[in-house]
Amino acid sequence: FRDKVFANAQTGNIVLLSQSLVERKWSTVIHYLIPLGFFAMGIVVAEGIRQKYKNVQRIHWRQLVLLMEMLLLLVVGFLPTACDLLANAMVSFACAMQVNSFRKFRGIPCATTMCIGNLRSGTQNIYTFFQTKKREALEKGLLYYGIILCFICGAIIGNQCIKYFHERAILI
Repeated sequence: FRDKVFANAQTGNIVLLSQSLVERKWSTVIHYLIPLGFFAMGIVVAEGIRQKYKNVQRIHWRQLVLLMEMLLLLVVGFLPTACDLLANAMVSFACAMQVNSFRKFRGIPCATTMCIGNLRSGTQNIYTFFQTKKREALEKGLLYYGIILCFICGAIIGNQCIKYFHERAILI
């Protein structure tokens, strides 16, 4: 919605950045470079929070990351479309914190803001099940596909929210 930038998965931005470099469209290069930079900074901040608060007893460091993500996304929901570059940068930052902090689900490694690795792992586990008949591989494969299904549902809901709430859809 906000100026055709991928805020969660940076592969698309890297491809579009590369295309802009080849075409020497320097303003477009910046357009994709900023979310990439903020994504990298989000990883650094999440890692810093983990290092600093990993031994704190009263609150888990991941809860601090979630709180920071929620605050960032709340602010994004109130930014006007004139601030799309900043909004995308902030979402990229929040997604990086999410990706770095939440790497497993029910004991299996997974990505929470993109699907390609989950699709690979799910398919590999389903294949392994058909080769070995190990129920654990089937369960893992189905769990990965369940995560992807949740991602699809979220994307559908998000798309519908955009139709009605525009830049405020992120608040939903």
